[in-house]
Amino acid sequence: MRAVFQQELAEVQDRLVEIAELVLDSIRDATTAFNAADVALADKVIAADPNIDELAVELDELAIEILYRQNPVARDLRIVVSALRMSASLERMGDLARHIAQLARRRYPDHVAPEALRDTFTQMTAHDIRIAELLAQLLRTQDVELADQLINGDDAVDTLHASVFATVLGAEWQGEAEQTVDVTLASRFLERFGDHAASIAKKVQYLATGEWVPEEA
Repeated sequence: MRAVFQQELAEVQDRLVEIAELVLDSIRDATTAFNAADVALADKVIAADPNIDELAVELDELAIEILYRQNPVARDLRIVVSALRMSASLERMGDLARHIAQLARRRYPDHVAPEALRDTFTQMTAHDIRIAELLAQLLRTQDVELADQLINGDDAVDTLHASVFATVLGAEWQGEAEQTVDVTLASRFLERFGDHAASIAKKVQYLATGEWVPEEA
């Protein structure tokens, strides 16, 4: 029975990695669509999101079945419960990539970001792609050093997100109301994407070290 249980835990990890890799694909395509006003890539991201949702549901069902049949305790219980929470974060990251693609789709053939913010969003999207790459590696290898790199990347996104707000609230901002809303939403989606990844990274750190780092509000 113990061997079966370990195989099931390994399957949980494999499924988390699978979803994380699909999320990585989605954020790559979504941010490219956003920066380049590429409607074909935007449509690809939107069409792919239901698959991420379905895989997350299947992972949740597997984790619940393990809880029911194996009745895990101590660290094993924490692993399964953490997998449920990670699954929810990954599913939400897929949704955020879809939201970014939808903004690009709605604004096409124009860009969402005006020239004044183009460089800021280029930096934000590059950070989010790197964060997603690190997350997939982290879930695959359980290397906690990757978690620190990921969290640092999220801090950089937070700083850029604050700069977007400062720009749209500044006296020199000339954007119309719809553009202001779209830019604000895009920045928020990119910032939340990083936050969810950092939340997963902190859970992996906790499972590896037993030390919990409180999440910021």
